[in-house]
Amino acid sequence: MKVLRTPAELREVRERNRASSEKVGLVPTMGYLHEGHNSLLKAAREQADIVVMSLFVNPTQFRAGEDLSSYPRDEDRDFAIAEQAGVDLIYAPDPGDVYPSGFATEVEVTGLTEVLCGSEDGRGPGHFSGVTTIVAKLLNAVDPDFAYFGQKDAQQASVIKRMAEDLDFRTEIIVLPTVRERDGLAMSSRNAYLSPESRERATAIWAALLETERTYPEAGLDAALDAGVHHLQTAGIEPEYFEARYPGTLDPAIDDSEEAILVAVAAQVDGTRLIDNILIEPGKKGSTK
Repeated sequence: MKVLRTPAELREVRERNRASSEKVGLVPTMGYLHEGHNSLLKAAREQADIVVMSLFVNPTQFRAGEDLSSYPRDEDRDFAIAEQAGVDLIYAPDPGDVYPSGFATEVEVTGLTEVLCGSEDGRGPGHFSGVTTIVAKLLNAVDPDFAYFGQKDAQQASVIKRMAEDLDFRTEIIVLPTVRERDGLAMSSRNAYLSPESRERATAIWAALLETERTYPEAGLDAALDAGVHHLQTAGIEPEYFEARYPGTLDPAIDDSEEAILVAVAAQVDGTRLIDNILIEPGKKGSTK
């Protein structure tokens, strides 16, 4: 496994790869790897000849007052996990190389980024321009055949898919299922912030999503969302949002939908912001689950 530190090193590798017929898979990460990341790395290893993992805590997707300085980092541990997963190349640049002096470009996807985490009540509209700008730079620099993302960040996945399509990136964006702890909590690097008591309370997030899915067939969408919110509030968690939307467009979902419905939630648990979601498949309404 080779570690690349500069864009110039990455460009040199990209040119060599372009001269071959080998397939390249990219797994973008901000490090502090967990089993969710590992599932992406394993999928890339199975599908691609060359696996590239980026390791970069991207400052432009953090807004003022968020946890950029305290975001968990352990490069040596991440390198060991990546090597065990079969990663060939790690791109771990310095922020000054990614955003040099005078950097003045943003990539922005409209229509998908103003809701949920991009709303004023969420992380704000600047969050996703930070995400899409760094992902566009990575796709351009690595030129992968495949790039892998997790379903836990469902809105992010929808935004990146739209960006890749609109900007004619040749990369296929692959979204893999959320990996969960035994009690259902979605794996996240931010789980490291949780105390044992907070960690136990956070399991109410997934339980609330399951309650929404369970309630939907007989009670309808509005009542199902209310049931999910009530479950969270009973656990002492007030959601930032708890909404039903369509995965591709993120338009508000309606009852009796013939399309899959994404129910997404964000909530602070003792100061740690967690997100999760569940996909209710079409035809669930009226079923006897």
